[in-house]
Amino acid sequence: MTGLRGRRVLVTGAQGTFGRHLCAALRAAGAEVVGLDRHPDTDAAVLGCDLTDPAAVGPAVRAAVARLGGLDLLVNNAGVGGPAPAELPPDEAVRAQLEVNLLAAWRTTAAALPDLVAARGRVIFVASRMAVLPLPLAAAYGVSKRALVAYADALRLEVGTHVGVSVVYPSMVASPIHDSTARAGLSLSGVSRLEPVQGVVAAILRAATARRAPRDVATTRRGRLEMALARHAPALADRLVRRTVAARIAAGDLDDAALAAGMVRRHRDPDR
Repeated sequence: MTGLRGRRVLVTGAQGTFGRHLCAALRAAGAEVVGLDRHPDTDAAVLGCDLTDPAAVGPAVRAAVARLGGLDLLVNNAGVGGPAPAELPPDEAVRAQLEVNLLAAWRTTAAALPDLVAARGRVIFVASRMAVLPLPLAAAYGVSKRALVAYADALRLEVGTHVGVSVVYPSMVASPIHDSTARAGLSLSGVSRLEPVQGVVAAILRAATARRAPRDVATTRRGRLEMALARHAPALADRLVRRTVAARIAAGDLDDAALAAGMVRRHRDPDR
């Protein structure tokens, strides 16, 4: 797949920040695109589907493939975020992130695989830098995205002879996915550096059009460096993250965040 003109593409989370820009870019490149999203849009060829409903995903994928007349590329883009300290029991927000970020992509991929195999197509998973370089107080997001990468790796071993499998790793893009984290007083400012959504879309398009499906695709040069550091020097990566978080705590940035109270207390009184 070295071009997109005439390619038949299915994008999940098509109404989100990445999804809208990605669908527009794919269409501009000549692809035929159908989206899946909780919020349908007839004019934008987005079919309504709750990806967390196992009974809904199969029929929605079949409807999308029928509309496209086949399937060459699936982009698993749907995702949700939110705060979730690892020291606290998992709650509904944790379950939602695992359901959307991992299981929804698994269901959609399984439903689409027969058509992707027939077309010798590709599947792209939009993961996160946090899949390889986790941050504190966001355990559910990091765990769900790391699990998504593990699923992609297993899938590649099973179907890689017929379907290209790639993972794209964005860092932080300004979008509503961070709203709940900000409301909890856990802004990522000073921990992650914003990157433009256009860069993420460009990385997905590179993965889609490369002569051979790349395994892992960073969206920025900094992202490549962070991923290499996390994989080859994980203890050093941990120290850098801890140092950054300690500086934020010392500056009082997390004083009003109830979910960070335990972490703040331990940093300020290491004997307790």
